[in-house]
Amino acid sequence: MIKRGMQKRRACLWILTAALAFGWNTQANGQTREPLAMPVVEEDSIMKHIIELSSETYEGRLAGTIGYDKAADYVENVLRRYGASISEQRFEVECNEVENCKFNIYFPGSKDKRTFILGNDFCCAGMTGRGYVDAQMVFVGYGIDDEVLNDYKYVDVQGKIVIVLTGLPEGSWLPASVGERYATLRDKARTAEKHGALGMLAINMSPSCLPNEPQSRIYCGALPHLATFPILHLTLNSGRELFDDESTAFDDALQTINKEHKIASFSLKKKAEIDVNAIYRQRAVTANVIGILKGSDSRYNDELIVVGASLDHAGIQGETSLFPGADINASGVATVLETARLLSQERFRPKRSIAFVLFSGSEQLWMGSRIFLRNYKNIRDVEAFINVQNVGYGDSIVVLGEANYPTLWQIAKERDEINHNMIWMGGSKLSLRGDARGFDQMGIPSLVFTTLNGMHHNHVSSDIWENIDRKILTHVTQVTVETVRELCDGIYKGRSLKSKSMRFGD
Repeated sequence: MIKRGMQKRRACLWILTAALAFGWNTQANGQTREPLAMPVVEEDSIMKHIIELSSETYEGRLAGTIGYDKAADYVENVLRRYGASISEQRFEVECNEVENCKFNIYFPGSKDKRTFILGNDFCCAGMTGRGYVDAQMVFVGYGIDDEVLNDYKYVDVQGKIVIVLTGLPEGSWLPASVGERYATLRDKARTAEKHGALGMLAINMSPSCLPNEPQSRIYCGALPHLATFPILHLTLNSGRELFDDESTAFDDALQTINKEHKIASFSLKKKAEIDVNAIYRQRAVTANVIGILKGSDSRYNDELIVVGASLDHAGIQGETSLFPGADINASGVATVLETARLLSQERFRPKRSIAFVLFSGSEQLWMGSRIFLRNYKNIRDVEAFINVQNVGYGDSIVVLGEANYPTLWQIAKERDEINHNMIWMGGSKLSLRGDARGFDQMGIPSLVFTTLNGMHHNHVSSDIWENIDRKILTHVTQVTVETVRELCDGIYKGRSLKSKSMRFGD
């Protein structure tokens, strides 16, 4: 009797294992089905989009520029070729096009100067002001003016150029209320301008960037724009160089602030010369691109699965500083386009409809996804959102969303186990981020597909297609395509009736 019982349990275990291996699926509502036929992604098909979108033709795809508009036209034509009906959501963003910038430092008692190269030693802050400044430099730590830490207390910056460190002191040991007021470059610049400074040199302290690579960030903080206040973003190595032969070494200043929690501000002997030529528009027009692939089953084709990625990037500055954005985020866009190509084929045609959305304004606090959620007329028909970000570099797949939507996350995990088993389990409890945050706020089940250790080319000029890891890119795209295919079969029901009655911002 015991032996027969063990045999029965083994048989049940074998059936369960086989069901998982062959993709048989039992959903929460009790429905079962035979495994779906799955398409196979093509590496060359994905790569051609990355190579195209990261080329000089699109000038870094800065939202509000001709380069971005060309990129939007490109993805529209691709989606249209796959049978999607195309629409746009137009909206306004800040746009600052840096045409040129000069930056020199002069040594005291000498005519010698050190010329820093745009795109090699520094770049401009995304929302730098224009103008010319020739003045002495003053180091003011993290640029904070508060009772807890007043970097301006013992120095005079009137008519000077301030040097600040990006971010907040290591730790950070500052109260949250203080940190929030000095988190962005505009916050620091406004404080410097209030004290009479004429310009700012910000030394990049971000751990996600190599010390010799300029890193561009478009979002610099809330309006108003400082139209005539130049802000340069120096590499860590260039910033260190400013302190050579000065009264305080760079590392000593860091030690004083970060470890001793004291002020380290001082006036430098060197002077700096800054000349920025930039064209700023507060209300430049950009657009989300939406491609709808109508579902094949009349029972389900009024329901939508949204597959989205950010299309815009950090643009170009002058003629020497291009931010191609191959991984961030031409790789995500290419995955969306490959998903459209495969699922538009007749044998894989989904029962539910799919909205392929390429967002603009992601560099400005994911503005495009918020515009989509606020204005898309069929938003209550969305059953799930799949977001693809930065999938062209790394050593394993990360799928964010298990903590919020475990049933949805399990679909992606099962598809990965059948094919590659590359999902990093350490990321299963991490919170949703980026464009998915707004969808999550509305109770729309969401996943973010990204990679582990994939930020080596984060907003820098080396983010080129030659650095794309084709293996990880292909694996992520395959799991994404199969997950979307599963979701479009009609069985998955993850969105509550309550969330369907919500409006974005409620």
